[in-house]
Amino acid sequence: REFLRAINHFATTLTEMFLSNSNFELQLWNNYFHLAVAFLTQESLQLENFSPAKRNSILAKYGDMRATIGASIRDMWYSLGQRKIEFIPGMVGPILEMTLVPELELRKSTIPIFFDMMLCEHRLTGSFSRFEDEILRKLDSEVEGGRGDEQYMQLFKSILLSCCQSHPELAKPGENFVRLVSELLERLLDYRAVMNDENKTYSMSCTVNLL
Repeated sequence: REFLRAINHFATTLTEMFLSNSNFELQLWNNYFHLAVAFLTQESLQLENFSPAKRNSILAKYGDMRATIGASIRDMWYSLGQRKIEFIPGMVGPILEMTLVPELELRKSTIPIFFDMMLCEHRLTGSFSRFEDEILRKLDSEVEGGRGDEQYMQLFKSILLSCCQSHPELAKPGENFVRLVSELLERLLDYRAVMNDENKTYSMSCTVNLL
């Protein structure tokens, strides 16, 4: 809780003193995002890994601090305005790591950041290829590391499709991107599920599908 208070104080200072064009400090903002994501993803806050009694005790005393810091990260991202492009693709990995935390409300509130990244890059360059390349690369390593599940795949698909359909210039390329990521996620999850399976035929089939 003390760390959370310190991080929030850091965030307030950043927005008040280091956001305007003349005072903007890229490294400080990068430090904030990486620190906040590291706080959110630390093992001691992953409440689903605790017994129901311990989980309920923590929630009663402190609440779910992941939701609190996740909302702050989201708000800090949107406060960047035109500066967002300076954090693409560098922040794609940390934001992906945050959205993969298995907490439904956190996922719902932070997955839309991906669409904002797509929109930001597309308006500047006419495509979102840097964002796309980075998220596909990071997704591979994150799922291999044990993160991601069926719920995440469905949320990612429904949220981003809805966002893309509200912006005509991104409707078609966005739909293609979401389909690509969904298919990759499905194959990565299948592959992870059978990595230690004794049925080598099915394991080989999943490997071929992934390739």
